[in-house]
Amino acid sequence: MDLQVTNSPFNQDQIDLLNRLLPTLTEQQKIWLSGYIAAAPAAVSAEAQAVQAPAAPLELESQPQVPEVSKDVTILFGSQTGNGQGIAEELSGKLEAKDFNVIMSAMDQFKTNALKKVENLFIIVSTHGEGDPPDNAISFHEFLHGRKAPKLENVHYSVLALGDTSYEHFCQTGREFDKRLEELGGDRLYDRVECDVDFDEDAAEWVENVVEALSKEVEQSAAGAPHAQPQPVGAGAPAPAESKPAHSRTNPFQAELLENINLSGRGSNKETRHLELSLEDSGLEFAPGDSVGIYPENEPELVDKLMDEMSWDPDELVVINKKGDTKTVRDALTGTYEITVLTKPLLEKAAPLSDNERLHELVKEGNEEAVREYIYGRDLIDLGRDFSPWNVPVSEFLPILRKIPPRLYSIASSSEANPEEVHLTIGTVRYDAHGRARTGVCSGQCAERAEIGEKLPVFIQKNPNFKLPEDTDTPIIMIGPGTGAAPFRAFLEEREEQEAEGKTWFFFGEQHFSTDFLYQVEWQRWLKDGVLTKMDVAFSRDTEQKVYVQHRMLEKSRDFYDWLMEGAIVYVCGDEEYMASDVHEAMKTILQQEGGMSEEDADAYLEDLQQQKRYQRDVY
Repeated sequence: MDLQVTNSPFNQDQIDLLNRLLPTLTEQQKIWLSGYIAAAPAAVSAEAQAVQAPAAPLELESQPQVPEVSKDVTILFGSQTGNGQGIAEELSGKLEAKDFNVIMSAMDQFKTNALKKVENLFIIVSTHGEGDPPDNAISFHEFLHGRKAPKLENVHYSVLALGDTSYEHFCQTGREFDKRLEELGGDRLYDRVECDVDFDEDAAEWVENVVEALSKEVEQSAAGAPHAQPQPVGAGAPAPAESKPAHSRTNPFQAELLENINLSGRGSNKETRHLELSLEDSGLEFAPGDSVGIYPENEPELVDKLMDEMSWDPDELVVINKKGDTKTVRDALTGTYEITVLTKPLLEKAAPLSDNERLHELVKEGNEEAVREYIYGRDLIDLGRDFSPWNVPVSEFLPILRKIPPRLYSIASSSEANPEEVHLTIGTVRYDAHGRARTGVCSGQCAERAEIGEKLPVFIQKNPNFKLPEDTDTPIIMIGPGTGAAPFRAFLEEREEQEAEGKTWFFFGEQHFSTDFLYQVEWQRWLKDGVLTKMDVAFSRDTEQKVYVQHRMLEKSRDFYDWLMEGAIVYVCGDEEYMASDVHEAMKTILQQEGGMSEEDADAYLEDLQQQKRYQRDVY
């Protein structure tokens, strides 16, 4: 409704001014203006304001129109393991501290029709598998690259891409989002940053730069506009109490090792360890489905061999980060730098440091297949030995290395059942390659060097994409061969504590019944007590023809279909490339056979299950 002299206390000049001004204001501007007027000095009378008012039109008309940058921010994250969400939370906190209005959401929870109203958009996304979006980013990725995506002119945006340089399609999903936002007319506020597995410093720098860049845009857009009077701090408000920084990925807790048990029987081809760690006084909290990150150390013998190969002085001090902190070469190679994995970017950075023509030839454009073949199964000792001589000091060589990334392990316990403890199930990695025995960095440390009473630096990695239903009556189907059983041990401990009534069905697989049936006694007890309703097992090496969990699913296809129709949630944990892919295909087959669906309908049904959080995966 337009203001008029008859329905307001203003004169005609004021009415004309207000009717021109008010329709141009945003909601935020109206709120600011109302607060500004309310804070105006009480000594200024209404009559005085009325006298001053006629001069206002001339002042407003003489000022140039400056486009305002909104303080409304949308942060969207796509993450398989939770790293992206952690960074999103950090960015959100820093923006809120500067009075920005922040909406943070997983991509699959964001209503796409709201995108056209977004003014500041920050994307944090990982790349999964061979250049694919993570599960909770698939639908938004498809929408943004489809015909229904809106134009995004005047949208400020920036992308943080997470990836792993040991994969060919490094940060592919982040690159695709960045390019598409530009194609839709977005205004890149800050250049895309691509992070390797040691992402902490790069991600923190991106967060700081994004906050600074957006703050400057807002300040510049407000330049020349009247400023609100500074408000006094509330009388008697207590100063924030100083406290110790919370334990996190960048400030891990030193957890005491309470138990370290080999679960594999004598004669097994595998070694699977059960670890119990104390979280007493840590302040760390977790839920079933979350993971623990462990910062491992490289094997001392491997470090010694590398220093001998490269003729490095173990006691020389080297800078290890952007803050200028130093360590000895030995300590840096033991606890800071990754020395067991080679990547194409590492070879490209190493080539200028060597006079070896074979290395220069290897990294030339077009030799990608030769690079992949060389780096497979080799480490830094191989690189040093194969492409000597190296003509640079250690202080110039070490900065080309990645930092040791933490290893994430699904939590195998419920904090309700085991207060102030966390349990892990870790498969020891051992193999021979290129004439040398190799061992996994963290799994080898836990199997061979971690003694009871020692401490391991740990943090909790939240995983909102792998969670038990709030309704404990909801039936659940769990599929987890090998160490993929870990989170389901946590699920059943939790359900037992909750006295949940919902049905539970577990598919477990391993090589041999006699040596590899992890947590066998516990599953059997839960079956007896009714905590676990059904269990199907597949021991692939005990039969002439190998049988895996997907085969057991197909054998029980009618029951599986009926559970789905009853609203069951399906959880899959373990290897993505083979197991999870085969399980997915088995589910499609069940839907086609038992539900009479076409292949396209089965695909759509599974996609809908994922959107409803009724098909959740923790795969690697």
